[in-house]
Amino acid sequence: MFIYSEKVSFFPSMLELPSRVKLLSSKLETKNDKSAPKVSNAEQEPENESASLKCPSCGGTSFVRSFERGEVTCTNCGLVVTEKIIDRGPEWRAFTSEERDKRSRVGSPLSPTVHDRGLSTIIDWRDKDAMGRKLEPKKRIEILRWRKWQIRTRVHSSMDRNLAQAMSELDRISSQIGLPKSVKEESAVIYRRAVEKGLVRGRSIESVMAAAIYAACRTQKVPRTLDEIARYTKAGRKDVARCYRLLLREVDVNIPIADPIDFITRIGGALELSGTTQHKAAEIIRDAKKMGITAGKDPAGLAAAAIYVASLLENERRTQKEIAQAAQVTEVTVRNRYKELMKELNIEVPLQ
Repeated sequence: MFIYSEKVSFFPSMLELPSRVKLLSSKLETKNDKSAPKVSNAEQEPENESASLKCPSCGGTSFVRSFERGEVTCTNCGLVVTEKIIDRGPEWRAFTSEERDKRSRVGSPLSPTVHDRGLSTIIDWRDKDAMGRKLEPKKRIEILRWRKWQIRTRVHSSMDRNLAQAMSELDRISSQIGLPKSVKEESAVIYRRAVEKGLVRGRSIESVMAAAIYAACRTQKVPRTLDEIARYTKAGRKDVARCYRLLLREVDVNIPIADPIDFITRIGGALELSGTTQHKAAEIIRDAKKMGITAGKDPAGLAAAAIYVASLLENERRTQKEIAQAAQVTEVTVRNRYKELMKELNIEVPLQ
């Protein structure tokens, strides 16, 4: 009599073969990884890069990687083998699994400078495939149709159209006056608050965006005057100033008092003055603050007058006209602030 038992199996079934092959391959990978250099506190590098990594001092293969300092250090002798490494991990931190699941994402970080915060897809205009080859005419017409509908679906509401036009104005103005990324993002956030409160309706998008840029420059302490920003708009300074006052009233923006010291570096760089002269001008501004003579004065004019005094003291003479043009104020303003500083601070300028 033949008795069949499920517990006895002399040959593996077809369903068990893939799992056994996977187990065997994982054992081979772990065996090969033992001979590779050990790198801790980070994700593993590619095989060809980690296999060639070797300490030039002691020949060790055990390393510690610090993403905070951007260095790879040998654990045997302490030699810094690599500097300025790239952190391939996320830019956010999470302390619980729920927080990690909430913050995890795929793609580039969200940016307020794009009307849809960078969530939509962009179809390129170069009409090339992944290998860099030109597309066929039939395929090119099909991609053109895709691109047309993609642009239509990205901007489908009045608010999206408003934000799209405003962000293009932001890119144009910021590129012309050389604003950093932090100021651009702050300007976009302020403009979005104005759109949510309905402040843009009935007003020029260009003027409101220019006012948001000026407010962002004030909050980030980037020395840019209202006249300089309004020069690149069609509305003019009066309309931009009106929109700026509206943002101060309706939008929750904390604008700090403009510091004349922030203008010294910019004016001194335009005049090619030394660091000693700029430092001396900053000291003059600090002394003027202690005397209380800076209240109610234009910060750009005060900075220009302080630089004029410092240039005379440090024998790097510049004319009042040159300084006024660099600070974008009038020569009369420079002359009046100069007389006030000389009188109140009792500064004696050596004769030439």
